[in-house]
Order: sequence, then structure tokens, then C-alpha cells
Amino acid sequence: MRAALALVLALAAPPGPGWEPGRAYVYLEGSPGMVLEDRVSVTNPGTKALTVALRADPSPGSWIALAAEKVTIPARTRADVPFTVTVPAHTPPGEETGTITASAGGREEPIRIHLRVSGPRVTALTVEDVSVSGGSVHYTLVNRGNTPLSPRVTLHTDGLFGAPLARRPRELAPLPPAQRVSLTERWDSPALDRVDLRLEATAAGDVHTESTVSQTFVPWPTLLLLLLPAPAALWLRRRRSSRAGGR
Repeated sequence: MRAALALVLALAAPPGPGWEPGRAYVYLEGSPGMVLEDRVSVTNPGTKALTVALRADPSPGSWIALAAEKVTIPARTRADVPFTVTVPAHTPPGEETGTITASAGGREEPIRIHLRVSGPRVTALTVEDVSVSGGSVHYTLVNRGNTPLSPRVTLHTDGLFGAPLARRPRELAPLPPAQRVSLTERWDSPALDRVDLRLEATAAGDVHTESTVSQTFVPWPTLLLLLLPAPAALWLRRRRSSRAGGR
């Protein structure tokens, strides 16, 4: 898509009295995944050829691709340098800014790129791959929307032999769209119980998700020590009964 925008930047070598830059802003609008086209127009009003260097600065300079990073302009001539802005597929709706800097004759002029990303805001969060091992609860938090989220995670436990408990919510760093993070919650498991562990994640915008895993805890070594004497006692009782019957 070609935007009906252009910027004329007058550069002289050296700039004379009254030298003024043209428009210093470019406004673009598009949806995630689109490639927007525009151009920078550089005018040399001087009497000698002028070499102008162009560069795209970060944030989101990496989205900007210039057709040329350097252009030599004859005297009293204008050069048009095309550029594109590629909006990443998972960019959330909102405002983004960038800069194309033109430099010549020891002077630099910034050209501000204002980009409006259109589209609905989608907030979606999931808790996945929940497991328990080594006194820890492991899980993965996934941002499946197109908006950065700052999740809060709460671990709930409910066992047969204890009252339901909820730990203090854990505040997490912002999670970008289409990103996942693997996390661990420390938890002292009981010696004997069957427990439902529920991980609840929330975020601004009424985002709510949860996942539950059930785990049974049995102290097998202790249980075996308690059970092993029973067969031995039964065997001894039967042997004594057999001897008494044979007399």
C-alpha cells in the first residue's frame, strides 16, 4: 500500500541563511502484517552536488527498510528515496514511532515516522504443561493474544486431609504477544494426601485462565515398613497352628 505522504528536506552544503527543512513528520497507518510504502524527498538547492546519508534508527527502526542509505544529488535537484515499513504480524494495535535521519554537510535532520497500528485488541492467556516434581509445581504461561500482558499467578491447593489454601499472587514481568515463559512455584508436598493443585492466572482487561492437576502422595518406604511385619506374623501364626494340629 502506498501512503499519499512525502517529506521534502532541503539540504545545502553548507546551508545558507534562511535554510529551512521541510516537513519533519511522516504519518502511516496499517494493520499487522502489512507493508507500507512511502518516500523521503531530499532537495539540494545549492550550486554543488551533495551526498546525503540516510539511516533508520531503532524502535521500530528495524521495521523500516530504505531503498538507499546514501544518495548523491546534483545541484538544484531533488531526489526521492523510497522506504517501506513492515508491520510485524503480532504487533498490538496502538501507536509506534521511529526515525529516519538524513545527514549532509555536517548537519543531521531527523524525520519522525509515526505509525498507527489498526485492528482489534485481543487479550488471551493460557496456563499449560502443569506438573509436580521435587517439591515444585512447574507450568508454562502463554500469551495467545496481540497485547502485552502483566500476569498475576496464584497457586491454589485442596487436599483430602487439609483445608483449601491459596498462596499470595505472584506478580510477573510483562509477557509480549505470542510469547511463552516456563515458571516454577515452590511447594511443600504432604507426606500422605491426594491434592488438587490449581494455577490461576489473571491480567488487566478481565483476562482469566486456570489449569488443575491432581497428585497423590504416599510415603511408600514407611508404608512398606508397616506392612512387612504383617505377612511375617501371619506366617508364624499359621505355622504354630499347623504344629498344634499335628500333635
